[in-house]
Amino acid sequence: MLLITDSFAVMGLYNGLLQLVLFGLVVCIPIWKTHRMSYVDIGWPLGLMLIGALTWLLSSGDPLRTALVSVVYLSVGGRMGFGALKLWSMGRLKQEFPRYEYQKQRWIASGKTNTQLAMQVDALWQGLANASFLAMPAFVIGTNANQHIHFLEIVGMLVWIGAFSMESIADTQKLTFLRNMKKAGKRNRVCNVGLWKYSRHPNYFAEWMVWNGLIIAAIPSFMALYETETFVIWLALGAGLLMASWKMYSTLVYDTGAEPSEYYSLQKRPEYRAYQETTNRFFPGPIKQVMAKK
Repeated sequence: MLLITDSFAVMGLYNGLLQLVLFGLVVCIPIWKTHRMSYVDIGWPLGLMLIGALTWLLSSGDPLRTALVSVVYLSVGGRMGFGALKLWSMGRLKQEFPRYEYQKQRWIASGKTNTQLAMQVDALWQGLANASFLAMPAFVIGTNANQHIHFLEIVGMLVWIGAFSMESIADTQKLTFLRNMKKAGKRNRVCNVGLWKYSRHPNYFAEWMVWNGLIIAAIPSFMALYETETFVIWLALGAGLLMASWKMYSTLVYDTGAEPSEYYSLQKRPEYRAYQETTNRFFPGPIKQVMAKK
């Protein structure tokens, strides 16, 4: 769909080809050689950085607006990508991450016996996401030549700044908690401090809100495309923006996020079930009061 638009054909083509090369070299070949999917955690965020760079270099919109959305993608991708590269340099990718082990178990339970092929398909799906709907907020914003900043763009950027900060704070709080527990000689304790009091996965919620902030900021630019694209393409672009939010939500909650994380936490941490009863899984909220069992 991006390739048949008047506004995004060139960027869509470059992005699609470069994402294919990136995922082939950084994800698919290592998966084939090691039988481990953890390399997705390197390829996917580096792909976001690629989107940011292409938007900056190829967009024809207002330079300030283009620079801002490009920096957002470079920041989001860089934060996760360099973190994953650090884990790789430490040898942490020599063992499969639990969320991907959980994915393999689901494939086997559903009757998929060729997990090697399933891993390649899943990796390429991640690359396809970078080549399509995850690139749409950047591409759409980058086409807007209007120098006037719309109110929704300000709202979207404020949401993004708040969510990006929240994700960083949540990760820092958890790392600090784990260090303190290690120093105290306490193993397999449940992190329920700071933001983790109000959500079992505040970092995942914040990551989802990062994308919602981008989508909100893209609304004025999307509306402006009504004048340059056909009605069908315009509607499809709107659906693509919404798809970015939905796919990130389903990934962070069900696919490789909260669900597999909690599967292993219940096995490792005796107090985790009580934590589930008092704390929301995804959306932050007040601590729940649990009635004592008779």
